[in-house]
Amino acid sequence: MELTLLGTGAPLGLPRPGCPCAACARALGPGARAATSLLVDGALLLDLTPGAAFAAARAGQSLAGVRQVLLTHPHDGPPVEVPAGLPQPGRVPDGRELALLTGHRVRALAMDAPGTGYAVTGPDGMRLLYLPPGAAPAGLVGPAEPYDMVVADVVGRPDALAKLRAVGALGPTTDVVAAHLDHDVPPGAELARRLAAAGARAVPDGTVLPVGAYEDVPDVPRRTLVLGGARSGKSVEAERRLEAFPDVLYVATGGTRGGDTEWAARVAAHRERRPGSWRTAETCDLVPLLKEDGPPLLIDCLSLWLTDAMDTVNAWDDAEWATGGERALRARVEELAAAVRETRRTVVAVSNEVGSGIVPATASGRRYRDELGRLNTAFAAECEHVLLVVAGQALALRG
Repeated sequence: MELTLLGTGAPLGLPRPGCPCAACARALGPGARAATSLLVDGALLLDLTPGAAFAAARAGQSLAGVRQVLLTHPHDGPPVEVPAGLPQPGRVPDGRELALLTGHRVRALAMDAPGTGYAVTGPDGMRLLYLPPGAAPAGLVGPAEPYDMVVADVVGRPDALAKLRAVGALGPTTDVVAAHLDHDVPPGAELARRLAAAGARAVPDGTVLPVGAYEDVPDVPRRTLVLGGARSGKSVEAERRLEAFPDVLYVATGGTRGGDTEWAARVAAHRERRPGSWRTAETCDLVPLLKEDGPPLLIDCLSLWLTDAMDTVNAWDDAEWATGGERALRARVEELAAAVRETRRTVVAVSNEVGSGIVPATASGRRYRDELGRLNTAFAAECEHVLLVVAGQALALRG
């Protein structure tokens, strides 16, 4: 089965008409995208959009052989003109299956938002799943057979991938292609980085893809360290890297701090951002978690883990520090780094970058700054990806 992506953009396209935002201003030339429309084996058209015939011609394809046109979502604005020779567009009721004379079978899937998803099985047995913009599958049950390719709104609804992964419908060899791309993320390197974290990729309009070819599937990084200053957006970045995965264990190292209303408000804000399927563990005992098998870990943050470790060895007392506290702390950092090196779990950890600010006024403050720098260095050495977040922008230091 062969798939031609006539367009990969949001329903209004990218750039949006008349939009002055920075993302739209940069989405020019190769970065421009027409509204998403898919041509399957020249016989099945999923979503009829303006200029579909011209888009097919630019891709070296023709719509003359199209036998069925299916729509996935309500189309706003004036009706789209149906090119001469094409059948009238329609939608398959949820749960029903349509068999084409070409040997393709199309099953309609219910969504949690207006629209219909389509699971297409080709004559060769290859399986494609196409989801509408802003929607995720509803009522999935497992175990399910993995699709060979998924085309979905990865940026707008990463939880759709999490739902598919939870039931086995999205496996390690599934090629995930992002569609319905809007101006939420600047095009280019930033878009590619965010998609790769979800195990997905973007391709230009007009790309022809054989369904079932796996060589281009991005590798999801096993270990990632996200650094940043106060309110830099580092926690949001870390959460974003795992929002396409189910059953994430959020490891909060800061505890509850009873009576501290400001801390309680920060904790509540973090909880509200996280998907409901994630679990939370409040602990600084990270080594056993890293040694266990299980779902991905999001550790937020190493800075507070270090505070607890320094409290444990009484690092704030100069005499204790000189007579064994320093050695004890270094041993704990080495144990943590070794556990990160050997872990089989996907790990995203957050830490503060404090070495670029003013020099702390106290000896204990300087000690903490120095030890956090050493901890960050040791942890980063074991990670495939290291990011520095500045003003909400993630800069790749490694990977």
